[in-house]
Amino acid sequence: MSEIDTTTANIRRSNGSFRLKKTVALVGMMGAGKTAVGRAVALRLGAPFLDSDAEIEAAANLSVPEIFQRDGEAFFRKRETEVIRRLMETQRVILSTGGGAFLAPANRETIADKGVAVWLDAPLELLWSRVRHKDTRPLLRTQNPRATLAGIFEARTPVYKLAELHVKCAASLSIEAMAERVVDVLLTRPDVLEKIDG
Repeated sequence: MSEIDTTTANIRRSNGSFRLKKTVALVGMMGAGKTAVGRAVALRLGAPFLDSDAEIEAAANLSVPEIFQRDGEAFFRKRETEVIRRLMETQRVILSTGGGAFLAPANRETIADKGVAVWLDAPLELLWSRVRHKDTRPLLRTQNPRATLAGIFEARTPVYKLAELHVKCAASLSIEAMAERVVDVLLTRPDVLEKIDG
């Protein structure tokens, strides 16, 4: 077994095994930790992990910023909806979605129908501390990225609140601690996650 496989086996032995019954779509702002926490949750559950942005990039052979620059946001959002629909219909995974994905009613409907949305609810200052030094966020390429992020946060938060499950983020929590919070919330939904031994 590889080191990752061994780690997964050890986690499952020490904490019991789980049966993931539906795809879990992590939603929330850029910088909330959807990818990092999603990977840790998948490892904890012994489930596959996918990232919708990575799937779009692989299909287009371009990065998300390159797609935004070449084809525009509307084109990207259309591809995003197609990818999310395909993944939700064919997979049973932990899925990290892009920050804007949950805004589209079609995506919310697909996620609710085929899986469950978990909002990683991070405060604005934590988000800013994580994204301020990165140049991979197309929406923040503005004169005042801090103000832009605040505007996006204010506009999107009411939509994220529509997610079925919420997990509060805090700067003091490690990725592993956040993953445990997500797993604990998922275990409140037997239709989504079941602990089968241990």
